[in-house]
Amino acid sequence: MSYKTQMEAAKKGIITEEMKVVAKKEQFSEEKLRDLVAYGRIAIPANSNHKSLSPEGIGEGLRTKINVNLGVSGDCIDHTQEMQKVKMAIDLGAEAIMDLSNYGKTNTFRQQLISYSKAMIGTVPMYDAIGYLEKDLAKISATDFLKVIEAHAKQGVDFMTIHAGINKKAVESFKRTNRLTNIVSRGGSLIFAWMEMTGNENPFYEYYDDILVILRQYDVTISLGDALRPGSINDSTDAGQISELIELGSLTKRAWERDVQVMVEGPGHMAMNEIAANMALQKRLCYGAPFYVLGPIVTDIAPGYDHITSAIGSAIAASHGADFLCYVTPAEHLRLPDLGDVKEGIIASKIAAHAADIAKGIPNAREWDNKMSDARRRIDWEEMFSLAIDGKKAREYFESTPPSDDESCSMCGKMCAMRTTNKVLKGEKVEFL
Repeated sequence: MSYKTQMEAAKKGIITEEMKVVAKKEQFSEEKLRDLVAYGRIAIPANSNHKSLSPEGIGEGLRTKINVNLGVSGDCIDHTQEMQKVKMAIDLGAEAIMDLSNYGKTNTFRQQLISYSKAMIGTVPMYDAIGYLEKDLAKISATDFLKVIEAHAKQGVDFMTIHAGINKKAVESFKRTNRLTNIVSRGGSLIFAWMEMTGNENPFYEYYDDILVILRQYDVTISLGDALRPGSINDSTDAGQISELIELGSLTKRAWERDVQVMVEGPGHMAMNEIAANMALQKRLCYGAPFYVLGPIVTDIAPGYDHITSAIGSAIAASHGADFLCYVTPAEHLRLPDLGDVKEGIIASKIAAHAADIAKGIPNAREWDNKMSDARRRIDWEEMFSLAIDGKKAREYFESTPPSDDESCSMCGKMCAMRTTNKVLKGEKVEFL
């Protein structure tokens, strides 16, 4: 029985090779996984032309996944460094990488990325359109935009952010809201500018069915971009954000009708007390489709530390239903991240994802923590380093100020609570001098 997409196969009752890989990774029933793919509750982004891919599932009942953004800009054109970031991201266990390059002819780097990466690859074709087509924004036609989408799909991109929800109706809601930070989505601002300069409807909305035909051909998952996501906690959960979200729900169903897998993107900045309600609202309005969030960043006053503000929001969001986290680095709002920033962002995001998986009751999520706790009780440093999410850093900290003996660290010395309790329980005398 033939099929074009994972969703089409699932609807036909077929368990694909990709589903088998995901089920094994997740210790999940193949049949249940297939059914949730058929219903749209789980997506397995897997372009038929991405031959190096190790498939991952995103959605209900699965581990929370993370995405790493990278790519060149006009001020930082170094594809070699970007490939170093790719290798680091994969080594640290990131499940997805988005190439957000927005300068020059990016297709050569993207092809190298797709050939090398076992992680899912995502793009935002809108970013690439100006450089790819070598045209001013207002002179790009709807047909031109579709050409860029098809070029990315042919190369092997597994998922694409398409800002299709910011139609004229959503723009009117945005204009009435009088936001503090207006539009902070790069792709969203470009679409808004194109619409205002040409007077036309959003081409990704107007020609949505044509886009779905392209995506279905290569089994590209559509990630419905939130062009009107809040860029400050002042603007969260406003009319612009919610009006676009309603449109994204309608677009989700239309994609599923064409057997195209869907993820829905979510808010950027948001106070902690609004996050749980927003997760529930998105799941309700978008029929349980996997939810992909950037942050949410929970306070606006910490440039240089937004990997922390984001990790706080990500952990809350994922524990209340978000399925996919876009990492944020310390360089957010400031500059293109370097290798150190990328590492800090990945680790912060992985901590948030794992903490949420424990809260969600994902099978075996706690086992990792229990093994670490047991190693701490036994004061087995080598085992602790092997279990640490960043064992290299843990070792460096421990060895930077070595203890007098290996039954403690330099903070407590012989007064280590573990050491004291272990000795007492073994009937040994506790001595400090």
